[in-house]
Amino acid sequence: MNFAADALSYDLDALRERVLPESGGAVTESIPQLAEADAGQCGIALMTVDGDSRSSREGDVEFSIQSAVKPFLFALALQDTDRAALTRVGIEPTGEAFDAIKLESGTGRPPNPMVNAGALLTSSIVDGGNADARSARIAEGLSAFAGRELRVDEEIAESEQRLGDRNRALAHLMRSEETLRVETDDAIAVYGRACATLVTAETLAAMGATLAAGGLNPRTGERVVSREVARDVISVMATCGVYDGSGRWMREVGVPAKSSVSGAIVLAAPGVLGAAVFSPPLDEQGTSVRGHRASARLSEDLSLHAFGVPR
Repeated sequence: MNFAADALSYDLDALRERVLPESGGAVTESIPQLAEADAGQCGIALMTVDGDSRSSREGDVEFSIQSAVKPFLFALALQDTDRAALTRVGIEPTGEAFDAIKLESGTGRPPNPMVNAGALLTSSIVDGGNADARSARIAEGLSAFAGRELRVDEEIAESEQRLGDRNRALAHLMRSEETLRVETDDAIAVYGRACATLVTAETLAAMGATLAAGGLNPRTGERVVSREVARDVISVMATCGVYDGSGRWMREVGVPAKSSVSGAIVLAAPGVLGAAVFSPPLDEQGTSVRGHRASARLSEDLSLHAFGVPR
């Protein structure tokens, strides 16, 4: 099967029209800016590992990346620590909510880098001697994944820090276990700014494609992370990327992915393509309802399921 040719001839606008009538789910109210999102928005994009791309209507609508940043924070932490970050954070799925106040028994580590505790930890160990330096490193790294300079929504970043009570509880818990080694407020600020990074479905598809291409940005040719780091990240996306819905996701969609409370989903099909969907209404697991449906259809139509036998 010629995946690249099939992907580039795929009608993403038709797919968008197919999922638009879905009226299930609800827009998150976790911070005011997300609560104001237009529930009718839906954008879809993909990029092959050769750097070819396409998108639907609203594929260029801007939104904050939120939890879809977590695979890329993990990647930067692995890259900056020569993969020693694997000793600081677990890689096992939890079967629990993304913000559960829970650490690994006996180690005090976050259970995996796709839950909030894990992302607070990974964003604290990227290169940088203080919070500003770590935020700058993350901004540079995310922009390299995207192939263009990204910016932070300062109002969203402020809301993340002001309203992040559960994140603050997790940070204090990790500090008490001596797994988080920076100040609590620093950890919350750095992670909040990462979540407030503004992207589009087109941007996220490029970021997913960079992982799918083994850490090499298909558009710019820049090596962002090593092949081993990209492999590690995609592996954990497959098992933990959709929280307590990860098993159902892999059965139905079969493509490693990361969901987000902003309504974004980023997918990485190794060696083939990256894709992204944005639509704000979420299911009970915090996954975009339309995004889930669109991802499942895209996977089926392009034979992307990791465990499927090609027709």
